[in-house]
Amino acid sequence: MPNPPARNMRKQPSLAIGPRRGKMRIGADLASLAALLLATPVAAKTYELKATPQTVAWGHYDASDKPVLTIRSGDTVVMHTMLTNSPTGLERAGVAPADVEPELRALYDGVPASARGPGGHILTGPIAIEGAMPGDTLEVRIQRIELAIPYAYNAFRYGAGFLTDDFPYARIKIIPLDRKANLANFGPGVRVPLHPFFGSMGVAPPPAFGRYDSAPPTINGGNMDDHSLVAGTTLYLPVHAPGALFQAGDGHAGQGNGEVDITALETSLVGTFQFVLHKAGEGLATTYPRAETPTAYIAMGFDDDLSNATRKALRNAVNFLVVAKGMSRDDAYMLLSVAGDVEVTELVDRNKGVHVVIPKAVFTAK
Repeated sequence: MPNPPARNMRKQPSLAIGPRRGKMRIGADLASLAALLLATPVAAKTYELKATPQTVAWGHYDASDKPVLTIRSGDTVVMHTMLTNSPTGLERAGVAPADVEPELRALYDGVPASARGPGGHILTGPIAIEGAMPGDTLEVRIQRIELAIPYAYNAFRYGAGFLTDDFPYARIKIIPLDRKANLANFGPGVRVPLHPFFGSMGVAPPPAFGRYDSAPPTINGGNMDDHSLVAGTTLYLPVHAPGALFQAGDGHAGQGNGEVDITALETSLVGTFQFVLHKAGEGLATTYPRAETPTAYIAMGFDDDLSNATRKALRNAVNFLVVAKGMSRDDAYMLLSVAGDVEVTELVDRNKGVHVVIPKAVFTAK
């Protein structure tokens, strides 16, 4: 698919060549022009990527998927994403047919069953970053997240969720979103503050994984369901395949840690991301997903066993402090015990998620 047109291109310096004064002058002018072209950085571009049958990966991350958009490091993409539910399911839950997004209907009509699965999330992408290779790190700056529709849903069903035996049936609830007040009207006398984020953001896993299920988070990021990943946060993902192949979806208007019934405030979102590539060996390189907010560093761990997920998150936090802050392993471990917060982010998608929050305020300027 050809790249969408760029927006907001920065003006390039003038490359006008002076008046002709013979062959020597022309040669000098051409040499100067060539040097200027080499020295001038390529202006960063902004792209818009909509969710269409041709631009989504349904229920999987896969290193063999072809990119729907190719960009350069430093470029920005405005990504449109669709909530994970069918038009029929939403209408049965009480959404008026006119309020179901036409784009969602187009996806259900236009994406064949053979292209779906093994998971259920509708993910926009993948986006390739020129020059990205295994061992590199992709920095994803989450610049803005906007609600695309004025409602969300929450649902549970038997066989999923943390208390599935206590609720052996299915239920779905449509929840109006008040953008002006920044609140979800959950029910009479109950208002939930909105903090929109993408439940799933990730790159392709190693090629040996094949078509990887979009549900369990792992070394490529994916369905992390971490409500800290809001606008203003930066996500760092290790690259496992050429181009990195970034995808995003599973929009949430808000969520509690754990996402215990298996869904959050599920909705459609528009996200603005800037992508910066760090080559292997650079200071920001990482071998496991991590994040940084304006006030904290976040180390992550994913595993089917909650204890193992916690161990992974703590080890990744220790490694970060050793590399980024120059601490000894002993001091890093001690600091996590006296100042780090260990939190469960994900309980219901086979792999559990744990993150360790390290406040930046503990590090005084030298």
